[in-house]
Amino acid sequence: MAEFERRTSRSGQIWQRAKTWTPLGVHSNYRYLEPYPFFASRARGVTLWDADGNDYLDFNMGFGALQSGHAHPKIVEAQRAQLENGTIYGYEWEKAPEAAERICRRYSMAQVRFSSTGLEATHHVTRIARAVTGRKFILKFEGGYHGSHDSLLVGVKPRLETAGPAKTPHSVPASPGILPETSAHTLVAPFNDLEATRAIAKSHALSLAAVILEPIPMNMGFVMPEAGFLPGLRELCDELGALLIFDEIKTGTKYFRGAAGRFGVRPDLMTLGKSIACGVPISAIAARQGVLDNVGPRKISHAGTFNSNPLSIATCLATFEHILTEGGIERSTRLCERLAKGYNEVFHDAGVTGHVSSDGVSGSVYFADHPIRDWRSFLTVDAERSMVYFYSCLNRGLIPGGTGPDEQWTLSVVHTAAHVDQHIEVLSSIADRLKGTPQVGEIDEAV
Repeated sequence: MAEFERRTSRSGQIWQRAKTWTPLGVHSNYRYLEPYPFFASRARGVTLWDADGNDYLDFNMGFGALQSGHAHPKIVEAQRAQLENGTIYGYEWEKAPEAAERICRRYSMAQVRFSSTGLEATHHVTRIARAVTGRKFILKFEGGYHGSHDSLLVGVKPRLETAGPAKTPHSVPASPGILPETSAHTLVAPFNDLEATRAIAKSHALSLAAVILEPIPMNMGFVMPEAGFLPGLRELCDELGALLIFDEIKTGTKYFRGAAGRFGVRPDLMTLGKSIACGVPISAIAARQGVLDNVGPRKISHAGTFNSNPLSIATCLATFEHILTEGGIERSTRLCERLAKGYNEVFHDAGVTGHVSSDGVSGSVYFADHPIRDWRSFLTVDAERSMVYFYSCLNRGLIPGGTGPDEQWTLSVVHTAAHVDQHIEVLSSIADRLKGTPQVGEIDEAV
């Protein structure tokens, strides 16, 4: 930590000013770090510079929003061309249908509506599910994060003393200000436990509107669904007449056809965001035939001044054309496999207790002696060693992934084998610091 402060003194000075005008000095709780956040100055390709001029090899990639890398020439070209022709019209842009068609065809959906953020998409999709089914309850999974709106900011990072039984978790609000009657209509189930999920869902069989989940939960690292879990949820929703919603804000671009394509399970509704327009705010709600038929004036509300704005749509089109190609994603996937293999080899050779979970273009490392399958097992991760790992990497010019054990790395289309090897070299140089008896720490609850 002393080395971090020595390297980032200007960030510390900026933070002193920032916290006067902004709570914690940041505009998202997740960006706060002890003793202060480091402030970025610029970025290009896979390199990010902080306010002190330090350069970092970036494997966070904007928390998965930059599979293009920073300032990709094709993205810059598309944005520059559109800036000269306006960024918002107040009317639909003529190229918006092309972007909608690309999404529907790639993800095997019938219709789509655009918004600006992932939070907006999951907010609207819960309203749509309730309106379409005429039912009240939404079921989500413990530890899963779907944006910071009241309906789904429940059971996100609950403490064990308030979380309730593992098989029937309590609907714990993740923030003051959420009305009890709101959180009470959000059921919480344990991820990867189909039997427990079925029991909770069937106890509200006539009032369950939807089941929503990230097919790979990414607010507790990178938790792969166990065999049969996702197909079982599909069968359960069909049985109860509830809608199955895949929140693919993150996973939607980690595979060519999203996690739905990766696992062969088709949801009724899907939310997309992050890298579908690398670096520009945009999100989408995609649906199977008929689900969005009643979205409209005096029916199901969905609106927004910045929805489908030309700058976002132009970036989205450039992204699908040049970044999220099947070949580009396959290449990034191979590099991700190389990185995960390197982690396992370094840990084995150095005697470090750790577990690596990865698939597609992302992965995460857990300082635990067992795989992580749900929120309760995630709480056994050694959070202290996770932060030693993170800061030690920062001090050597590497952003290894998102901050803390609950985040992951992302491989962009501009990462190379040399960058992966550099990442592994840094890991090797700090491996001795990562040994020792696990000390399970409290996971930061900031949302």
